[in-house]
Amino acid sequence: MSLSLAASTRSLAAGTVFERLERVRVKAPRIHAITNAVAQSFTANVLLALGAVPSMTLAKEEVAGFAASADALLVNLGTLDEARREAIPLAMEAAQAAGRPVGLDPVFVDRSPLRCAFAQELLRFKPDLVRLNEPEMGAMFADRAGVEDLIATGTVFAVTGQEDKIESSGEDFRLLNGHPLMARVTATGCAGGAVLTAFMSVEEDTALAAACGLSVFNIAGEMAAEQAGGPGTLVPELLDALYAMSLGDIEARLKTT
Repeated sequence: MSLSLAASTRSLAAGTVFERLERVRVKAPRIHAITNAVAQSFTANVLLALGAVPSMTLAKEEVAGFAASADALLVNLGTLDEARREAIPLAMEAAQAAGRPVGLDPVFVDRSPLRCAFAQELLRFKPDLVRLNEPEMGAMFADRAGVEDLIATGTVFAVTGQEDKIESSGEDFRLLNGHPLMARVTATGCAGGAVLTAFMSVEEDTALAAACGLSVFNIAGEMAAEQAGGPGTLVPELLDALYAMSLGDIEARLKTT
């Protein structure tokens, strides 16, 4: 089921994207990432290459403290085991109480009714950002009204695909960067969610933060794919591209509609 989003209302300038990237590099925000077991190492390395600092504890005894003291929290449902089920609500409640931005990535909710129900329960925390694809969005929301209700409370949606769509109560973006080879490496989407969360920690406008974060990550993917011989060499090239990305790189590659 596809829920349509509004037409683009705001363009994105390369200088704007690069300035937010520089904010991440200067501030070095700590992002607490409750992510899936497959993605943990790659996500940590992506955050480090970007200029951020990862923390990833799942222990229910300490996750609230980590989340509250981080600069932002990412919740990814990719491997939803019992430890993560217990840790996630504690972390989201603590981050919200501390005024930290929260990103929710409801991975594969279209494959599991139990996972979908859990993700829908987490919406009570009103995350700042929900990042998902069209099938996941269709599984979580029966109609457009549910999306509009969350947007009205301040949640921003980043719907990824061939064209990335970002919508909020005030603005939306359409972004066209990325490379097919990125889909041949596990956890690229999960790591991308961490990048968006890092940008949220340095930019109060969540829609703008998501647009900048997606652009940086997908441009890095394009740069990496041009140097890589295949999926095996894409990962180190992607990390290098994130680390070295310049204003000129963004100016030459940024694609919006």
